[in-house]
Amino acid sequence: MTPLPTAQLAVLGAVGLVLGWLVKPISVALAGQAWLVSWTQPAVLLFVALAVGATARATQQQRRGKGASLEAHQGVNRLALGRATAYVGALVAGVYGGYAVAWLGIPSDYAHRRLLWSGLAALAAAGVVGCGVLLERACRIVEDDDED
Repeated sequence: MTPLPTAQLAVLGAVGLVLGWLVKPISVALAGQAWLVSWTQPAVLLFVALAVGATARATQQQRRGKGASLEAHQGVNRLALGRATAYVGALVAGVYGGYAVAWLGIPSDYAHRRLLWSGLAALAAAGVVGCGVLLERACRIVEDDDED
């Protein structure tokens, strides 16, 4: 299995950016008000990033022989978790980033709050991507050339 392609993460981030930029006009048209972003969204994303990062660190230590050994099925599960969190995190980072961009230049207290919390959520989601990639890398098995 090849390492996680950076281009795929960039494409998902770009798709999320466009979707996030479209959220504001669509939510205003459908619900009559813009999507509310508060401190909870970046806090939850930060918690997810910390949990995945801790799992990556534990996996790396288990692969080095420190602590309990890593079973094969655990490694595969953690690899899938790392890839999934990286993919979803890239999309979510793009959505929150696009939503933040949609509020740029609007002189309103509500706009500034949405811009702040959306930007922080985008940064926290980028942390989820980074930790997902670290977890995926921690599960990598180095192939020996002498085993032919």
